[in-house]
Amino acid sequence: MRFEVTILGSNGAVPTADRHASGHFLRSETTDVLIDCGEGTQMQLQAAGYGLGRLDLILITHLHGDHYFGLPGLLTSLALTGRTAPLRIVSPPGLRAKLAPLLELDRWKLPFPLTFTEHAATEAGPLTTTGELEVISFPLRHRVPTNGYLIRERVREPNILREQIERYGIPWQQIAAIKAGGDFTTPGGRVVPNAELTAPAAPPRSYAYCSDTLHFPELADYVRQVDLLYHEATFLHDLVAEAHAKGHSTAREAAETARDAHVGTLLLGHYSSRYRGVEGHEAEARSVFPRSYAVRDLQRYAVPFVARGRE
Repeated sequence: MRFEVTILGSNGAVPTADRHASGHFLRSETTDVLIDCGEGTQMQLQAAGYGLGRLDLILITHLHGDHYFGLPGLLTSLALTGRTAPLRIVSPPGLRAKLAPLLELDRWKLPFPLTFTEHAATEAGPLTTTGELEVISFPLRHRVPTNGYLIRERVREPNILREQIERYGIPWQQIAAIKAGGDFTTPGGRVVPNAELTAPAAPPRSYAYCSDTLHFPELADYVRQVDLLYHEATFLHDLVAEAHAKGHSTAREAAETARDAHVGTLLLGHYSSRYRGVEGHEAEARSVFPRSYAVRDLQRYAVPFVARGRE
């Protein structure tokens, strides 16, 4: 079962010849989510070979241009390709007002319902759902209101064991109740406890996206034990003072958050254009948290599905 993130853009502030502005694309088994939409995002989606038929939610972290300037072109392309399905965009307040003049310049109105939801996180909490995914928002610390997002699969029901269905002759009409936690009573009156009939479901997989932000200790609590953590690493640590002055983090600080949060894997991105290569970011982060990777555009990172049987 798919749970995979594709890096559409890994540079900060401005695109370069080989690194686009911010954008990630999360594909799950039933739905897709776009997180940030920097300039050129629709071209990167095409380069990755993705259609947008299952996309119904776009999450924008904050209103700096390198995180949303790709939206007008993407929305127009969706209209031109005949989209009619509703689309939701969540962002801090002000995005709709910024986009409206551009969209009004187009000759045709969008042929699909477009909903803007304004949300500025002040604490971690549930935000919305889409398909089998739930989205949790949390505050980041940047120069403007900025949301972090944690996307997680919903908790699945336990799996009923096929051999127990056959052993006790369980009618299919009772399977839903058993998966919901019920016991089974045989025709002879014996009560078979639920624990004998089911096995735990696979644990929900999770991905957290921390765009532009200062390093702060509470962030580790917001993203604790996620499978995949993306954390900005605009600078190396020799420029930590400049990073903090601009509301950013270093690769070392991103790794410290990953270590303190006990995450599975750390992805680094949002690099300053002064860095031609990003091997230094990876090395700096790995000195603190070995499972660190400096991302490149169009790389894909999958979280495997771990099926559980009876233990």
